[in-house]
Formats: sequence, C-alpha cells, structure tokens
Amino acid sequence: MSARAQIGVTGLAVMGRNLARNFARHGYTVAVHNRSYAKTESLIADHGGDGDFVPSESTADFVASIERPRKIVIMVKAGDPTDAVIDELIPHLEEGDVVIDGGNAHFPDTIRREHKLAELGLHFVGMGVSGGEEGALNGPSIMPGGPKESYTTLGPILEDISAKVDGTPCCTWVGPDGAGHFVKMVHNGIEYADMQLIAEAYDLLKHGLGESAAGIGKIFEQWNAGDLESFLIEITADVLQHVDAATGKAFVDIVLDQAEQKGTGRWTVQNALDLGVPITGIAEATFARALSGSVPQREAARGVLPGDAGTWQIEDRDAFVEDVRLALYASKLVAYSQGFDQIAAASAEYGWGVDRGAMARIWRGGCIIRAKFLNRITEAYERDENLPLLIADPYFADVVGKGLAAWRRIVAQAALNGVPTPAFASSLSYYDGVRADRLPAALIQAQRDFFGAHTYRRVDREGTFHTEWSGDRSETEA
Repeated sequence: MSARAQIGVTGLAVMGRNLARNFARHGYTVAVHNRSYAKTESLIADHGGDGDFVPSESTADFVASIERPRKIVIMVKAGDPTDAVIDELIPHLEEGDVVIDGGNAHFPDTIRREHKLAELGLHFVGMGVSGGEEGALNGPSIMPGGPKESYTTLGPILEDISAKVDGTPCCTWVGPDGAGHFVKMVHNGIEYADMQLIAEAYDLLKHGLGESAAGIGKIFEQWNAGDLESFLIEITADVLQHVDAATGKAFVDIVLDQAEQKGTGRWTVQNALDLGVPITGIAEATFARALSGSVPQREAARGVLPGDAGTWQIEDRDAFVEDVRLALYASKLVAYSQGFDQIAAASAEYGWGVDRGAMARIWRGGCIIRAKFLNRITEAYERDENLPLLIADPYFADVVGKGLAAWRRIVAQAALNGVPTPAFASSLSYYDGVRADRLPAALIQAQRDFFGAHTYRRVDREGTFHTEWSGDRSETEA
C-alpha cells in the first residue's frame, strides 16, 4: 500500500470517527482503521464525501498507508485497550514516528507509555481532546503533551482542526510526557464543579421561587447574555426548556436523579490529595455525584431523617435571582482558581513548565468549560505568570467581593431551608479559609504534638519544637 495519508486514526467510535472527518474536512488525507472493519466501511459509506480517506483492514496496511514520520491518533477506551493498540502498532513503526493517544487516559499511564516508546525511538503524545462529539467534528480544544519536537510536525495539523477564538487556535503544546492528559483531567474536574454549581443554582431557584423548569431555563438564558456566558449555561437553558415527548412533562423532571461519572473527576481529587492542593469545589462536586448514586443510603434516609427546615419565603424575586447569579459566578471562579492551583502544583512536581495563561486561552473555544471569563483568566496570568492565587488577581478579587454578600445570603438561606449546596458552601468556606488571618490549624498541630510528638513551629521564633505533654510540659527544640 502506498504511503499517502498525512495522518492516521485508529478507533472509529463516535469521537474517533468525528476526529477523522475533521482532519479530512481540513484537506488532510486520513488513514482510518478499526478493529472491526465494519466501522471503517461505515465511515466511508456515510461520510466518504468529507474528504480523502484511506481505509485499511489490517494494522500493517494501516501503518504502511501513512507518510513518515507517521502520525497515528489512537481513539479507543482508556486503560488496557489503549495499551493493546499500542502493542499492536509498535512492530510496524519506525524511529521518529509519533503515536498520539486522544482518549481520556490517566496521566501516570501516559508517562509510562511515553518512556516505553522513547526507548524504542518513538514519540508518544498524550493528547487531551475536549468538546464531545460535536467538538471532535467541528473544532475541539486540544491539549497535546509529550516530546516538544513532535509538536513541530504534529502541531500545525492539530491547530488547523482545533476551535478558533478571535483567530487563535484552541491548541498548544502543554508540556512533556503526561502534561497534556493531566491538564485535560483537571479540565474535567473543573467541569464537574461547574456542572454541580449550575445544578445547585437550578435547585435553589426551584425551591426558592417554586418556578417551573422552563421558567428557570429562561433565567439561565438571560444569564448567558452576561458575565456567565458559557457553553454549560447555554445548554442548561436549553435542557430546562425541553419537554418530554412521551409525557408532556419537563424533560429534567423525568430524568432519574443519579449522575454518573467516568472517572476523571475522581482522578482529579485523588491527585489533589497526593499534591496537597485543596480543590474543595471539585471534590464536593465529585462526591455529590457519588451521593446521588448512593441509592440504599438515600432510601434509608428518606422519611426517617428529620429536616427541621423552614419554608422558604422570597419577598423580592428579582433580588433572589440576582443573589443566586452572583453566588454562582463567585463559586465558579473558586473552582477555576483551585483547578489552576492544581495545574501549577503538578507542573512544579513533574517539571512540566505548564503555562496557565495558555491553558485558559485554549479553553475559550471547543471545550465543555468554554466561558466568557476565560479571557479574563488569560489576562490575569499575562499580568503575573506566577500568580499564586487566581481569585487574588485584582479583577477577580473585585468581582468576588461584589458578590460576597449575595453568596453568604444564598448559602445561609439554603442551610436554613434544607436545600443541599455542597459546592456553593464549600467554595465559600474555601474563600473564607484562604483569606483568613489565622486558622484553627494551630490547634490541630498542637493536638498532633500532644498525642504523637509530631512537633510544631512557633509564631515568635524560628525552629521546630515539642512539648513534654505527659511530663513536666517543658518545651524542647526538636
């Protein structure tokens, strides 16, 4: 088979299929392959008119059809299936070829694979792709990591097919080995928080106003015309106004209230614990999904656990709606701030050198968390690339400050009226914790020294100390 394809895609489920079509629509000759040849035939039959495809039934023919240095995108399920495809490709590859994993891989797997292929003279790129099936087809946000030299030939193609905002591609080299998949993981963690916060805002409006789903959808529609403009706010307005054809009821009311997850949120929280980075909003959003699926526990609690909650009486509807909006905006900013803190910590830990401003820039289009205020985040990191806390940037400090009273009112009212707001409340607690002059952690450290001789430091002089709690309580320098 003649080597005429400029890029190859193996794994032709929805995401792989649409990514291959995206390459073809941009004028690239695309080699396509799938374990089941029927999916390859289906792609050609249904969408052969999108461009120039080179279908192959065997792995050997697929690899042979691609120009060197070969660029092969793997779009299969993360984990063992990805390793299986890599192992199948390796015997047919040559030095300098580039293997790209476009799935939601766990970044330690990407680091392992990059090292393995590097020993064989091959480049391995862990590439985060966000935007779902529509983004894959029409322009996603792309987060490639791996060897920087591989981006020389791969980068222009990825930038070409990515989303564009103000003419700027939503794609850039993120950093070595696992950096691309790590940033995509945190992106998904922020997405969890964003979705949970939106759901809590909906629940607050529902309980506080007694408003219909369609009415709340109209509120979200109005919000999407302002500072909260984003893909998730936009689709929320659409979902809430959708009517179920079978029952005539609001669609959201016939969906089972058990949110599922594929694991990236859990990975984000687990990694934050390893790094010691507080991402409370993301963590609570992840646990909220787990709680929604805790059916035996919820059934045991229903009708048994007292609520002792008040009856919500809203005197000024417009003021309440504005309070929820401001609280939502402030909480969302905390989630993004925490996510960027996690990226900075991992970048330092692994020596990746990730540019946080660039990450905000490539998230402005194509991806699920694309939002108007990402421009402001990019500007904040342009003002100070070492900004230790995003919400401490003057612009964001002012925005959060203006919404603080509303944020406190909403969290307090929700607690008094028995409406769970784990992400709103934890975000506010984080805000108060990070700005506090002094935290009760001093007592925790004293307790640790009491029962485990874990030592402590003092506020009035340098050094590490221990008190002889079971003895004469004298203090010694450790």
